[in-house]
Amino acid sequence: MSIKDVKFEELQSYQSVLQSLKQKNRQKHLLIGNGFSMAYDAKIFSYNALYKFIDELDNEMLSKLFEVINTKNFELVMQQLDNFIEIAEAFEVDKKFTEKLKKANEILRNSLIDAISKLHPEHVFEVSFEKSQSCANFLTEYLDNNGFVFSTNYDLLMYWVLLRNELKNAGDGFGRELTNPEELKKGNNAEWSDLQWGKNKDEQKVFYLHGTLSIFDTGIEIEKEVYTSNNYLLQNIKHRLDAKDYPIFVTAGNGNEKLEHITHNRYLTFCYEQLSKIEGSLISFGFNFGEYDEHIISAINKAAKDGLMPADGKKLYSIYIGIYSKENLEHIKKIEHKFRCKVCVYNASTANIWGD
Repeated sequence: MSIKDVKFEELQSYQSVLQSLKQKNRQKHLLIGNGFSMAYDAKIFSYNALYKFIDELDNEMLSKLFEVINTKNFELVMQQLDNFIEIAEAFEVDKKFTEKLKKANEILRNSLIDAISKLHPEHVFEVSFEKSQSCANFLTEYLDNNGFVFSTNYDLLMYWVLLRNELKNAGDGFGRELTNPEELKKGNNAEWSDLQWGKNKDEQKVFYLHGTLSIFDTGIEIEKEVYTSNNYLLQNIKHRLDAKDYPIFVTAGNGNEKLEHITHNRYLTFCYEQLSKIEGSLISFGFNFGEYDEHIISAINKAAKDGLMPADGKKLYSIYIGIYSKENLEHIKKIEHKFRCKVCVYNASTANIWGD
């Protein structure tokens, strides 16, 4: 059944979606986008807030770019920059000009990371206990029932919630390894590595599809930044940023460029492949499925076996997309044909993630 006749006023609630899937004994997974963070605080996590921050950096090159392209959408500006660079190189334009474009691209990507880190709440306890617990309950619905949680967000909100509430089934694939086993046999104290990804990936249930502020690729290991006795998590991240050590961030323009970035990083590749293998139903919240998200739709279609029924019957059967406005509903109706599984919609405001 198509969603073309569904009206915004008649959208089912989030609770009714959960009840329906429970009655069907259907496995469920969660995909969250920027709307998850905006539901917490739109003043911090909106494109407008990030744009305002970068605009105030007083960088003439960036200001001109946003003015010429006439948008506050970082993804569009990045895509246009990539296009300009390709054209300049194809027509052998003056190398100084091409280098300027490449420099602008680098500045914009790094400024985006800096903006998110500087606008971010300073530490986990700035999120009230009530909001944190409400969000934990929302995530537990999936994590405690063998579901996966996929995030495309760069910020630390979900990480904070998982840590503060000590959710036992929220493995993210990271762990410490003993670095001096021989010394330990001699009676010396154990020494442990930084939090590294890989050894615990088979138990992983939380996946950052586009990277996040806390995860860094050292070239040898994928590491996760943590709290220390001296600094909050965000302070440690800022120390890394000051040293020009940038976290894993997928900030490319269109879906193909994002996928290319993903496939060149083993952590991101693993996360993307896990999304491509899910079974049952996927519930999305705060994810727009815009023109730069084609790679996510492709992963969903792989999980749905491109609409075919496998011999074992194991596949993704449906996606439930959270809707937050009439315009958003019309957009999903227009792109429904891109999905190879059943598309359903629900009223995103009824999820009440942060207990407001």
